[in-house]
Amino acid sequence: MTLLIITFGCLAAGIIARGEPAGADARAYWAAVRIWLGGGDPYRPTGPFLPYVYAPWMLPLFAPWALMPWDVAWYVWRGGTILALLWTIHWAYSRRPLSTAVLVALLGFPLGANLDTGNINLPLTLLLWGAQFSGPRVAGALWAVASWMKWVPAVFLAVLSPRARLWGLLFLLVSVLLSLATLPGTVAQLEALVSFGRRPIRLDYIVFLWALVPLLWRQPDPFGWLRPSWWRSRLDQLRAERRSRTRRARTWLGLPHGSPEDRRTPPGAVPPPAPPPAGTRAPGAVPADGAGHRPTG
Repeated sequence: MTLLIITFGCLAAGIIARGEPAGADARAYWAAVRIWLGGGDPYRPTGPFLPYVYAPWMLPLFAPWALMPWDVAWYVWRGGTILALLWTIHWAYSRRPLSTAVLVALLGFPLGANLDTGNINLPLTLLLWGAQFSGPRVAGALWAVASWMKWVPAVFLAVLSPRARLWGLLFLLVSVLLSLATLPGTVAQLEALVSFGRRPIRLDYIVFLWALVPLLWRQPDPFGWLRPSWWRSRLDQLRAERRSRTRRARTWLGLPHGSPEDRRTPPGAVPPPAPPPAGTRAPGAVPADGAGHRPTG
């Protein structure tokens, strides 16, 4: 609790000290929608706004929020992000208090940087959190949206359930098609990205590590991967793997493989005997007469 109090105190002091200058990134999303609705180019804004650098078909996703006045929209954006972040911290703290407090303290700077600028990194991190508690379709859609906006969430495909990975790749393909369908806007997006030039190391991307907490905290030994023995056991399992690469890929994506009988038979179990060919009589069976009736008495 001491670690959390110190971390939250520093974050609150930084947010209060920034005051009005905060929220430059969130203001860019807000202004982009209004410029787009007004017939302008959100990738070349006029006024004190940063350019919008995400896919053009994602602009309607920001529209319900961006139609609010800026003071209200900024309050909703940062307030909602803080509430969702506190919920995730509560979930993690109720399971592993000390580990959660240490991790929050280590991530204090990227958390504060994202809350100060209103960058979408932190909301995307929270979407990846929600994806791990959702059904396959919703989880795949959340991962696809996050990955198409930023490149870092793409690596989190491995933390989803097998079926959610399949849906995620399908939704990612839909994102590609939508970007191709809005090709002029996509070209403008790429030009806006290139116009930023050389950018400094993005330490605010470290906040995506918080999305690994649901996966690690539900393990009996969440930090076992820090030991060499953990990696040796995984390598031994890979060497002992006898399934083909195709079969392993289908399993990883939650796709069925083999016949229905093969899927129902657990590993190591004796398969059921095959049915006798047509026209043969099972041992001990009583033959039937020409009408198909079995003799009685």
